[in-house]
Amino acid sequence: MARRLVVALLGPVAWSPPGVDLVAWRTALAEDVVDLLATLNEAETAVAVTPADRWLADAVVWPGTRVYEIPEPTVNAVLDVCGTGRPAGPGLARDPSARMPGGEPGPTGGPGTAGPGPEAGDGPVTASPEQAAWAEAGRPAGADSEVPSGRYDQVAVIAGDAPDLPGLIIGKLLRPLTTRPVAVAPTEGDGPGLLGVAARLPVPEWLPTLDLDSARPAAVRAAAPRPGDLAVTPAWHRLRGPGDLARLNPALEGWDTTRALLSGAGRPG
Repeated sequence: MARRLVVALLGPVAWSPPGVDLVAWRTALAEDVVDLLATLNEAETAVAVTPADRWLADAVVWPGTRVYEIPEPTVNAVLDVCGTGRPAGPGLARDPSARMPGGEPGPTGGPGTAGPGPEAGDGPVTASPEQAAWAEAGRPAGADSEVPSGRYDQVAVIAGDAPDLPGLIIGKLLRPLTTRPVAVAPTEGDGPGLLGVAARLPVPEWLPTLDLDSARPAAVRAAAPRPGDLAVTPAWHRLRGPGDLARLNPALEGWDTTRALLSGAGRPG
């Protein structure tokens, strides 16, 4: 069975709803996407960020989640680091126990801090040894050691601003790789952009540089030696502008952090 890796690319976010802090918005989107990845079966998961955005990864990842630092927020940079076996650093896991008196979340959103995780029930939560080490040393346990990334047969890169993305859409993105080297999932709407890209490793040499905000399926197909080398899978929406808010479906499970942030700003969630 193919060994699969699904990576959330936590790239730049240029827009937030009026009245919503951009950093808080970006963190909420990333947290919901990471939580979605944690529910996937038959695939390992990771996040990718530039060094300047390492704080964001550290604020939202779960224990054991790999964090790849990449030189630029492109699909190709992620595929490169995953395909060459270069090391990934261990991420700072969100500490569900890091809550202030009265139930308020602990600090979040900056280097050396971790955002709160989802509630783990009514009983007390015990911090893991790794979380305790972070609190004491101010950095992730094992941060000075390198963790091998492993070898994967297939890698999917998903945009970090699609908080209500169903896992089924990711499955459909990976499925064509049994017969085709590359698959792309478009972003809903008429503008440019992709929701995600999946590729067999090693990555085909013809694959152009792909920015999830500006790439189009037609351009990827034009670069392929044969049109059939690329599969285009079902589209899904990303939250990149005011019109995208209307695409959110409150009936879908998940996206709790984004939902709560929107509700607090007086918008339906």
